[in-house]
Amino acid sequence: MHVATIHAEMTATIWKLTVAEGDRVENGETIAVLESMKMEIPVEATSAGTVRFRVAEGADVAEGAVIAEIDGS
Repeated sequence: MHVATIHAEMTATIWKLTVAEGDRVENGETIAVLESMKMEIPVEATSAGTVRFRVAEGADVAEGAVIAEIDGS
């Protein structure tokens, strides 16, 4: 079982989750959008699998915070 962890690249707000909890995603698919300093930053899946979010829309996250995990099994 391979679980990929997706981290925030910068301090930001989770503007939108673009897939639902439990959805199957593909490598490179946008799973969320961060907002920082009026910029929208897409967050992409780093592998294919089932997504589990560790944050909610509207949450503030610090750089390096875990946004989601993708279970590739």
